[in-house]
Amino acid sequence: MDLGLRGRRAAVAASSAGLGLATAQALAGEGCRVVISGRDPERLELAAATASGLIPVRADVSGAAGAEKFVTDARAALGRIDILVVNAGGPPDGGYESFEPDDYLAAVQLNLMSAVAMCYAVTAEMRERRWGRILAITSVTVRHPLPGLILSNTARAGATGFLKTLATELAADGVTVNSIQPGLHDTARLRSVWGDRLDEVTRARVPAGRLGAAEDFGRVAALLCSEWASYLTGAAVPVDGGLAQGLQ
Repeated sequence: MDLGLRGRRAAVAASSAGLGLATAQALAGEGCRVVISGRDPERLELAAATASGLIPVRADVSGAAGAEKFVTDARAALGRIDILVVNAGGPPDGGYESFEPDDYLAAVQLNLMSAVAMCYAVTAEMRERRWGRILAITSVTVRHPLPGLILSNTARAGATGFLKTLATELAADGVTVNSIQPGLHDTARLRSVWGDRLDEVTRARVPAGRLGAAEDFGRVAALLCSEWASYLTGAAVPVDGGLAQGLQ
């Protein structure tokens, strides 16, 4: 299936590994030129070598200033940005008693304000061309908060509210704004969190009975950025093997 993305130019934040890299690889496979980013230059160069069309740009998107600079640098490398994939690492794991109020401010900078800054940096050019795709990688915990992830649950819920509101304001300009919500996917970060318990946790929580593959996630993300998805905006799409059990 041709997604109609050949020749498009995409910037994918925090994409030197994991789901960000899988998304960048899927977009490159559809004929996009794609800027990928990360803080570790060696890992970033290795990631860029995994697919043709990937352009490495060193960036730290853990706060608004670095996130805005990422968009500026990506535009310089690409000439323009048609597709922006908003992404960042996760805040520390832990429950209510593990943190102080300042820890929430750091999480909001990482998972909300970085997203806000990236969007502000790219929307004007998309509106002018009357075509654009903004897709944020968030988490299924936005719709189904999980214990021990209180910082992520809080900050990413705020980001989802921002994106939903932005979608309504940009829809008439041909710009879609959606989020994609991963569940348990086979990434190095997930294995570092759960360790030897990962298989047990997966069987207990995921109706599909297995971890998601990063490549499968990337293909769904590419579809949401495609011409085929031009009438889909303001959506928060779970890709989680049935983990989230709510009706919304």
